[in-house]
Amino acid sequence: MIIYALLGMTLLLAFLSLRFVWLAGKRPPGVSFSYLFLGIGLGTFVYLFGTWVYLSIYAGYLFGVLFLLDLLAVFIRKKSPHTPPARWKVRANLGLAVLLLTLNLLYFTGTTGKPAVIELSFPFRGNRYYVLQGGKGLPTNVFHFSLRGAIYAMDIVKLNRFGGRADKVFSRNLPDYEIFGDTLYAPCNGRVVRAYSNNPDNIPPNMKRGPKNTNQVLLETDSCYIFMGHLRMNSVLVHDGDEVVTGQPLACIGNSGFSTEPHLHIQVHKKQGDIPWYLGTPLYIHFNGKGYLLNDVIRNPGH
Repeated sequence: MIIYALLGMTLLLAFLSLRFVWLAGKRPPGVSFSYLFLGIGLGTFVYLFGTWVYLSIYAGYLFGVLFLLDLLAVFIRKKSPHTPPARWKVRANLGLAVLLLTLNLLYFTGTTGKPAVIELSFPFRGNRYYVLQGGKGLPTNVFHFSLRGAIYAMDIVKLNRFGGRADKVFSRNLPDYEIFGDTLYAPCNGRVVRAYSNNPDNIPPNMKRGPKNTNQVLLETDSCYIFMGHLRMNSVLVHDGDEVVTGQPLACIGNSGFSTEPHLHIQVHKKQGDIPWYLGTPLYIHFNGKGYLLNDVIRNPGH
């Protein structure tokens, strides 16, 4: 199961980063610097990119505190003599550290330059939500990067009081997922281009029905198209051609189409002539004036 594998990898990398920093704290700086840089690079990487939400976002915060305490111990622990590591090992440590630190920087900047932005209203009324997938292209938005140019698409889930997106790490019971059945509201004024919800919801992790069977609402404005997918079967409240206003209920969140678990997929494209909506320039989404990246918590300003 990929969810358990990703969570296991996150925990393993977190442990290794703590160990590298701990080892650096036991040795003189001239011997330990490559381990320290590797530990810092790996620790920052797993904090930013780790799949903590499958357990709880609080597990990520706890790791962050432990990591900072581990770093502090480097400067106060008593050092003991050690044989310097082999030159190849130093080079390998530093090379990997540079790679990780580069990925950490790209987490914030992305690789697509400065994106054009679309300002939307946040489409939910609950308290805390979470960007399960998203960001400014690579390396944070790997899955969406190749999907019809959806380089700024976002997958959004809802957090429960324990900081998880479901009652379990993995569940085949759709109501166990916090966002399942949550009402989706129009993020802007617009006209409904396409709306349907005749497709059954997948039972996780099955997604064999594929992207053509995604219950969806596609809105058109004067300047762009807003696609919202993976909606619940028979939940869409609007029809093709309807005019909607910001905050109007549209549907409920489900798990239809190419989706392993309940979430909202949202992507926005600029209107450009007669080309299909999904071939237009992708736009980076701001909700209520703020942009979000992979693993960011969205605290609903209207709650």
